[in-house]
Amino acid sequence: MAPTTKEAQRAELHKTIWRIANDLRGSVDGWDFKSYVLGMLFYRYISENLTAYINKSEHEAGDPDFNYANLPDEQAEFGRTETVAEKGFYILPSELFPNVRKRAPLDENLNETLARVFKNIEGSALGSGSEDDLKGLFDDLDINSSKLGGTVAKRNAKLVKLLDAIGDLPLGNFEDNTIDLFGDAYEYLMQMYASSAGKSGGEYYTPQEVSELLARITVVGKTKVNKVYDPAVGSGSLLLKFAKILGKENLGDGFFGQEINLTTYNLARINMFLHDVNYENFNLAHGDTLTDPAHWDEEPFEAIVSNPPYSIKWDGDANPLLINDPRFAPAGVLAPKSKADLAFTMHILSWLAVNGTAAIVEFPGVLYRGGAERKIRKYLIDNNYVDAVIQLPPDLFFGTTIATCIIVLKKSKNDNAVLFIDASAEFTRNGNKNKLTEAHQQTILEAFTKREGAEYFATLIPNEEIAANDYNIAVSSYVAAKDTREIIDITELNAEIARIVTRQQELRISIDEIVADLEGSK
Repeated sequence: MAPTTKEAQRAELHKTIWRIANDLRGSVDGWDFKSYVLGMLFYRYISENLTAYINKSEHEAGDPDFNYANLPDEQAEFGRTETVAEKGFYILPSELFPNVRKRAPLDENLNETLARVFKNIEGSALGSGSEDDLKGLFDDLDINSSKLGGTVAKRNAKLVKLLDAIGDLPLGNFEDNTIDLFGDAYEYLMQMYASSAGKSGGEYYTPQEVSELLARITVVGKTKVNKVYDPAVGSGSLLLKFAKILGKENLGDGFFGQEINLTTYNLARINMFLHDVNYENFNLAHGDTLTDPAHWDEEPFEAIVSNPPYSIKWDGDANPLLINDPRFAPAGVLAPKSKADLAFTMHILSWLAVNGTAAIVEFPGVLYRGGAERKIRKYLIDNNYVDAVIQLPPDLFFGTTIATCIIVLKKSKNDNAVLFIDASAEFTRNGNKNKLTEAHQQTILEAFTKREGAEYFATLIPNEEIAANDYNIAVSSYVAAKDTREIIDITELNAEIARIVTRQQELRISIDEIVADLEGSK
């Protein structure tokens, strides 16, 4: 029976996309092939986006039959400057996805055609405000890679199949609000690639339900924020949850983030475009946030969310400049060179607005380890910056089964205490991973908002008590676990054991008698 609901149709579309992606790749590793599938999806998207944008203005101007895709290239040049200023890029009609796809089966130089098209799309932004947002976006879509085939002919044959498969995806007419379908399809593909790639994929992708929880925590009580930021932006999915929760129009200056991995940085920028975030509304940078942060001129941020890499190495005190860096200096000590977790935390705190909230996924060790990390926790607690610590269930993230936690930071609190929430049991098993459902998120958010004790689940602890406990902020140190052990009546248990021993003895005697009878009858 065909799916009838929107959700069922979406699920069916996702299954189709994943099946096509796997069928197409053949012997190419799925993780390597993702760039081709995601890149072609992006190429189709921006082609349809631009065509719909130009068609709309012409239709409104009184030409209902106008179709940009049918226009000769030389006639299309007249609108280039204005369109680039508005959309951030330009594509000539002959280089639009459907037109290239139409000619592809007979194009013996398809690889060269696509290379030229991608170069021209990036080149259309040169000298404009969108130049940095378009630069290098197609770098990972290497149409001359031997992974696609041993010869040009074989590579081109694979590219034709790829164009056809992406072109045939039922994403509807662009004018009919299909932005969600494109963005949704992209999110689904990235989640599937991250899941199948395990550790290497999990580093760049935060599961959607965790992303949603983090974003919702930072906007409790707010309907709009000035701008949102993620210093380890990955694929950008975490930031984009704000658009879903608040609406893009309520994000002021938009989305900001930085990513150290070039391929992942490209994914994040593509992800923004595919969720219809205009180039003017996002500012993503490539580089190392800890040693070379890119957004000094934009901080502070009212909402910060992040799932930084766990316990990675960084320069630490090997770099004499860092101890005087205004982000790290206030704590008087740097995070250990082998564990950068709290360096990210200090960076986030430094760039957090006075009226802002930050929600950070942390490796559990940062909550109780000694040495420099204890000194940083002391600074955070003594200055009343830690608003809450939330223990998450294990096995939520790709590439690790560790039970992580969320540290919530605020610079303006109404009390001198930390709320501890034990949400370790708030999950549903889904396939080979645990999942936070909407109900689980709501339970956590309600406890976070109420900010009061709840037996076995939440407790509010004064900062002095935390200081007296050596600045340990592990949730298990403050929220008592429910004792699920069964109460045993020891007298009754001993009586039952005695009955079993007696019965055992009776059975042994019976067996001995049977054996003796059998031997006597021989």
